[in-house]
Amino acid sequence: MDTRVLGRNGPRVSALGLGCMGMSEFYGTGDDAESVATIHLALERGITLLDTADMYGPFTNEALVGRAIRGRRDQVFLATKFGFVRDPADPSKRSISGRPEYVRAACDASLKRLGVEHIDLYYQHRVDPQVPIEETVGAMAQLVEAGKVRYLGLSEAGPRTLERAARVHPIAALQSEFSLWSRDLEENGVLATCRRLGIALVAYSPLGRGFLTGAIRRPEDLAQDDFRRHNPRFQGENFARNLHLVEQVRALAQQKGCTPAQLALAWVLAQGEDIVAIPGTKRRARLEENIGALDVPLSAADLEALARIFPPGAAAGTRYPPAGMAAVNL
Repeated sequence: MDTRVLGRNGPRVSALGLGCMGMSEFYGTGDDAESVATIHLALERGITLLDTADMYGPFTNEALVGRAIRGRRDQVFLATKFGFVRDPADPSKRSISGRPEYVRAACDASLKRLGVEHIDLYYQHRVDPQVPIEETVGAMAQLVEAGKVRYLGLSEAGPRTLERAARVHPIAALQSEFSLWSRDLEENGVLATCRRLGIALVAYSPLGRGFLTGAIRRPEDLAQDDFRRHNPRFQGENFARNLHLVEQVRALAQQKGCTPAQLALAWVLAQGEDIVAIPGTKRRARLEENIGALDVPLSAADLEALARIFPPGAAAGTRYPPAGMAAVNL
C-alpha cells in the first residue's frame, strides 16, 4: 500500500483510507457484519486510515468502528470528528458547536464509543461561525496536551480559517470534498493555502458520492432513505447532465482497462502527494475495486482528457442542498 504524510513531518498513512459513514447512515440500509468484514479486509490490505464521526448514525458509527478494530488498534490510524450536534430522538435536526466545553465533552464521548485511549486525528467537522476558531482549536490543542488526541484537523474550512487555526496549533489535515466533479478547492484558494501551510488534504467523497462509479443510472437506483435523493446533483436535469459527463469517464476507463471508480480515484491521488483519498464503502467487493485504483497509471494525455471532461465547475448542481452549503466555511 502506498503511503503519504499528513502535514509537515506528520504521521504517515495509507494513500487510500476508508470512509465508514455509509456503514451506519445516509446510504440506505447497513449490514454491520459486512461492514466489520470490510474494515477487517481494509486493514489486511494495508489501509491504515479509518474515518468516522460522532454524528454518523448518530453516534452508532463510532461504536461500530470501535468493535471492528478491537484487538487491532496498532494497525489503525483512527480519525473522527465533532461539531455537528444531533439528537437521536430527532436526527433530522442538527446544529454546529465549536464551544470549548463541547469540544472536551465530545472527545470524551467519542473515546468511550470507540473504546480507545486516544484518537489519532481529531477534526472539527464544520466551523462554528459563532465561536472564534482560535477558541475551538485552543480547546482541541488541550486534548493533544492531555494525550487524548495526537493530531488536529478541520473539515470544509476556508483559507482564512485555516491560517488562523494554524497560528494556534499545527493542523495536520483538512478534510474536504474533492473529486473530478468537486474541484472548488483548486479555485477558491483552499488547496493553495493548505500547501503553503503544510496541511494535507484528505479528500472525502472522491467518487462523487458514488455517481462517478457509473453504477447509478437513474434516481430510482437510490433507496428511498438515501440522502442523495435530496442532493441537487442527483435531481432532475442536473442528474441527466452529470450522467452525460460520467459516460465520458466510463468510456476513458474502458480504454484503459479499469473501472470508472478506479479512474476517478486515480485522478484524485494524482493531484499531489499531499492528498489522501477516503472513499467510503460498506462492502468488501467495492473495497477491492477501490484498492485497484492504486495500480492505474495516468499519463499526461489521460489527465488532459479528464480535465476536458470535468473542468472545475462542470458538475451540474451544488454539492449539498442550501442548508448544507451554508455550513461550508469559505
